[in-house]
Formats: sequence, C-alpha cells, structure tokens
Amino acid sequence: MTEHRATPGAAAHEQIDTSVPHSARIWNYWLGGKDNYPVDKEAGDAYTAVFPGIVTIARSSRAFLKRTITHLVAEAGIRQFLDVGTGLPTAENTHQVAQRIAPETRIVYVDNDPMVLAHARTLLYSSPEGATAYVDADVLDPERILAAAAETLDLSRPTALILSNILGHVADHDEARSVVDRLMGALPSGSHLSVNDGSLGIDPVFERAQNAYNESGAVPYNLRTPEQITSFFDGLELLEPGVVPVPLWRPEAGSPEPQVIGEHGGLARKP
Repeated sequence: MTEHRATPGAAAHEQIDTSVPHSARIWNYWLGGKDNYPVDKEAGDAYTAVFPGIVTIARSSRAFLKRTITHLVAEAGIRQFLDVGTGLPTAENTHQVAQRIAPETRIVYVDNDPMVLAHARTLLYSSPEGATAYVDADVLDPERILAAAAETLDLSRPTALILSNILGHVADHDEARSVVDRLMGALPSGSHLSVNDGSLGIDPVFERAQNAYNESGAVPYNLRTPEQITSFFDGLELLEPGVVPVPLWRPEAGSPEPQVIGEHGGLARKP
C-alpha cells in the first residue's frame, strides 16, 4: 500500500517569506525548477553574475546524489533512506531514483522550509509497493528527526542517511559533526552515510560569491575544506574513491571528462 504522510511542526504554520531569498528556492532555480519567487531569481542571477559555475555545482550535486542512491540500492541492497535537508522537489528525487530500481524502498524526507511542506504532495508521490513520508524538523534536532522517521522506517535495519548540501547551514563545524554522529549513532551496522557540500580551497571566485551571498541577508551557507568534509565520515568505512569533487565520484561511463569543482562528497558504510 502506498503511504503518503507528512509530520508537520511549527514551521508548517509559518507564512512563506517572499521578501528574503531562500537557499532551497535559489537552488531550485539553478536546477531549472519553478518553485521560486522573483527575490530568489534575483539573488540567483546576482550570484551567477559573479560565479556562473554555481549552476554546474548545483547540477553536479544532483548527479552525485543520483549515482550514490543508485549504488546504495543496486549494489548495497539498501531499502530505506533518511534524506535530511531535502529541499524542494525537482527531478530525480531520492524516492524516484531508489524506487525505479526497487519499488519497495521506503524514504523519509526531512526539511523545515514551509514552501517544501506546501509541495509535500508532489514530493511524497511513492510507488505502490514502497512508502514516502515528510518530517518537518530542523537538522539541529536529530532526536526529533529519528523519532519521526521511525514511524515509516525500521531503524533496526540498514538505512542510508543522505546529507546533501545541508551541513553548510550549520555554522559551527563541531556542531555539524555532532549532528552526523547522533544521526548515524542511531542506525545499525550496514547503514550508509552520503554527504556532499560546498568546499573551500578549490575556487576563489566561488568563495567570493558565497561570502557576498552570506552577507546579503539570506540564510548563510558555510563552505568547508575537503578535510573537514572528510571528518564527517570518521569511524565509517569510506567507499572508493573517498571524498572527492563530486563529478569525480564514480562518473558514469561515457560521461564528459569530470571537472574539479568546489563541491566535495563521499559515501561510507557503518561497520
């Protein structure tokens, strides 16, 4: 039986603020989506005027997500996903990629953006054999996330935790690591962690554009060094090729020559 369920929290009752650009809506704009407002397009265009490569980063991040999910379902046998900071639905969402391979896969999405909640019905369209659910919660509240996810997922079974471009919104690195540790600590052996985030030390133009964005009044996003991103996988078994610029993570055969960009990611297994 198909399950569509949303777990609303306080954010569900907030008005969507269309006067301030929001990273999820700007990301949606860069991906070619339609769930954004003029203020988001303006901020997105201002960013690309300084650093056009951000569109490549956004689309490479999405492609990385697709490749890691495909590996997790087809090769690792994962049938449960906890996708935290999912953002707005576009193409090739986690459940679409996973259920195309294994229709019985169950997915819980987590976000705290009221606009995401407003589009939950689109996001939650599941295969009849599987299930999807949406949890309205903040990444800084892992215990709430896990409690709500347990209504759809069996957290005694291996589960893939997806943290795609969300940890950059946690300013303090130690706090970001704590979030990862608390979420992964609740999952059993055989579970996996997928992380990708914007990275420092690769492209100074990207870094200047991001600094300007953070100073614009929008919700800040903090770039981290590849070493800091790698530290999120401490205690886990990193899969080859490790933490690398996302186009270099197991590119598909026949794809264009992968670029080194300021977005690093990796996938690891909990022993």
